[in-house]
Amino acid sequence: MAHLLVIGASGGIGRAAVAAGLAAGHRVRGLSRRAAGLGIVDPAFEPAPGDATDRDSVTAALDGIDAVIFALGVAKSLQRTLRPVTTFSAATAATIAAMEMAGVRRLVAVTGFGAGESRRAMSLVERLPHRLLLGHAYDDKDRQEALIRASGLDWLILRPTILTNRPARGKAKLLRDPAEWRNGLIARADVAEVLVREAAQPSLWHEAPVLTS
Repeated sequence: MAHLLVIGASGGIGRAAVAAGLAAGHRVRGLSRRAAGLGIVDPAFEPAPGDATDRDSVTAALDGIDAVIFALGVAKSLQRTLRPVTTFSAATAATIAAMEMAGVRRLVAVTGFGAGESRRAMSLVERLPHRLLLGHAYDDKDRQEALIRASGLDWLILRPTILTNRPARGKAKLLRDPAEWRNGLIARADVAEVLVREAAQPSLWHEAPVLTS
């Protein structure tokens, strides 16, 4: 079994990744400012309160870790819509630097459908509201993806489509061919299961597939 670090453990996908990792029998450490308040009672879980944009916090959380799941999100707010977002790129830069120094190789990161070159697969009807509501966040996700691609890590980027809170169905589809990229719905729990599987037993390297159901 693997020892996994989940960055963004108190968010929707991050919290689901912690649960999926524990259910699969892995040891899980959760990094989040609110990690101590997650209320997870499991001997295989260790909260790691800290700031994901702070390299020292990430470095401390990497002790003994086999792979990192980067599932950091940002709170929904008017500020996210109107002002530039830097959280994703800042935390990713801190994570990459800490991982390279610690010798932890495997990074599985969540961005989203519409990040990077997947934006070209969106229809005009999808693209306009996406840009209006999430443009600043996805500009930073673009920077995040560029940092990951330029790193020397064994990375995988997953771009889930529209997220739901439904239970996992185990039918997540990894769309690796850009010709197949499309929007859709996928449960956070299904995204989490793929994150854990690819972190613990990698099958894909240096790819950025779209993830949907």
